[in-house]
Amino acid sequence: MTEKKNKKDRVLSIRDLNISFETGSGVVNAIRGVRLDLFRGETIAIVGESGSGKSVTVKAIMGILSNNGKIDYGSIIFNYREKDGTEKVVDLVKMTSKQIRYQICGKKIAMVFQDPMTSLDPTMTIEKQIMEGMIENEKISKHEAKERTLQLLQYVGIENAEKRMKQYPHQLSGGMRQRVVIAIALSCNPDILICDEPTTALDVTIQAKILELIKAIQAEKNISVIYITHDLGVVAKVADYVAVMYAGKIVEKGNINEVFYDPRHPYTWGLLSSMPDVDTNSHRLFAIPGSPPNLLERIEGDAFAPRNPFALKIDFREEPPIFDVGGQHRVCSWLCHPKAPKVEMPEDLKRRIEKMKKEVKING
Repeated sequence: MTEKKNKKDRVLSIRDLNISFETGSGVVNAIRGVRLDLFRGETIAIVGESGSGKSVTVKAIMGILSNNGKIDYGSIIFNYREKDGTEKVVDLVKMTSKQIRYQICGKKIAMVFQDPMTSLDPTMTIEKQIMEGMIENEKISKHEAKERTLQLLQYVGIENAEKRMKQYPHQLSGGMRQRVVIAIALSCNPDILICDEPTTALDVTIQAKILELIKAIQAEKNISVIYITHDLGVVAKVADYVAVMYAGKIVEKGNINEVFYDPRHPYTWGLLSSMPDVDTNSHRLFAIPGSPPNLLERIEGDAFAPRNPFALKIDFREEPPIFDVGGQHRVCSWLCHPKAPKVEMPEDLKRRIEKMKKEVKING
């Protein structure tokens, strides 16, 4: 999104979010000072390796943190309209899980999980599972819920919708099940749709169809979408804005062009370099060396420093602030300090980015 954003169109504002988990080994500081904004009609992709804090962040939004997790401080401000047009502003952090579940989840913020089989009840028909939320949240009649269920299934591209309504999850293909999960998520017209790795369990052809479906729904209904993914190929297809997470922090964020075509953080360089490329001459995939830090231990300096071949001495002593590098682009790296030595991204990645730019021009 290149146009200037209107503050009134901000639907979600996360500020200084810190989340910890009490474990048998000690306290895990899973989320460390996350700041993020989501605007109406926008798609944000939150990317990073497993354990970087992507899913924990959205679980906090949904009020579904596990029992041993707690929000130490920070705020999650959600702006929405009631059916009568009344504007409401709530801090989800100050609400109980029960309040979020009954007032927000499903109605205002809905979630599509990565494995549809764990999201659907194997003992209930598709019809019953979609109708349930509408009857409970919208207080509509069974007859009206049935009609809307049929419309929803047709809307998400399920053929023979009347027949499918009567079936059980195991009787549908993986792609169909994921479409049903999307139909359930849309059943109460949410303002925000959160997609947690929504295509991981599907083959490539079905993945593309599901991504196109979500994009089409978003364009038509002007809803805001948050994608949680480790697949940067997915990000390139769907996102307006990207937030790169590492060890519970957002280390780089900006619009898709800024982060994809002008990445500044060495961790983002590593993620982009590790994307599979059919035209590469190498027989090996690039992998970021080392492992993420143990969040049970106090982190000194930059959490990525031990894995960063471009790390400076200060990286091991002080945590970097967020540097404004122009536009919407923000980077949490000492390499962006005006006095830091000039470090260029790897040549292989430069070539890859140039190739990506050409492909976008050709396909665009």
